Amino acid sequence: MTGENTTRLAVLIDADNAQPSIADGLLAEVAKYGTAHVKRAYGDWTSSNLKGWKEQLLEQSIQPIQQFGYTTGKNSTDSAMIIDAMDLLYTGNLDGFVIVSSDSDFTRLASRIRESGLTVYGFGQRKTPSPFVAACDIFIYTENLTSTTEESDTAKSHKTTANQLKGDTKLMNLLRNAVHAASDDSGWATLSSVGSIINKQRPDFDPRTYGYGKLGELFAATTLFDLEGRRPGEGKPEVTYIRRRPDR
Repeated sequence: MTGENTTRLAVLIDADNAQPSIADGLLAEVAKYGTAHVKRAYGDWTSSNLKGWKEQLLEQSIQPIQQFGYTTGKNSTDSAMIIDAMDLLYTGNLDGFVIVSSDSDFTRLASRIRESGLTVYGFGQRKTPSPFVAACDIFIYTENLTSTTEESDTAKSHKTTANQLKGDTKLMNLLRNAVHAASDDSGWATLSSVGSIINKQRPDFDPRTYGYGKLGELFAATTLFDLEGRRPGEGKPEVTYIRRRPDR
């Protein structure tokens, strides 16, 4: 069993632009990538529009950052987040940033952080402009964030069928090309290396978009790939390998 992920992350939430209902799923997802050393939510907390977030601030130990809307038509919350992000970047105490917003104003910020060698995880709705999505190392649509209790028969009913998956030319090309790029002379590749290639090409790729919890499940659902678990040595965790079926 591996130890705690010590990657240090700053989670910056545009509360004006994100729904409080995502808080549990958001922080559970963040925990997969590291530890949230900084958790801040930005907005005008005197406004009734953020009432739903106030409970989450206490439950999740998120620090509220007050930002009054000084000028009509100008998003002062975005400016405050960007300034704080740059201050945190210069401290040199972090390994990555989580930016929670569907606003394209954070595109340059994400690019600047990555230029400094840190990882950027973006969270936003499907309406998020593509430039911001592309500027992140990984982008996760908040519609895919669900609690364990929600992953029931309802979630299963939304799984994309094998025929639908195979009919998605763009998806199939992405999967096939990633397996080909990661494979050895025998045609086999580790699933983790395939996933890494896919994320580099498509930061917003997520098997949950198609109704599958894991990448291996999505590959298996297409019926076009073989998956095989191998144990590299005694006491070592099993590694999943994948290859395109010779007859497909």
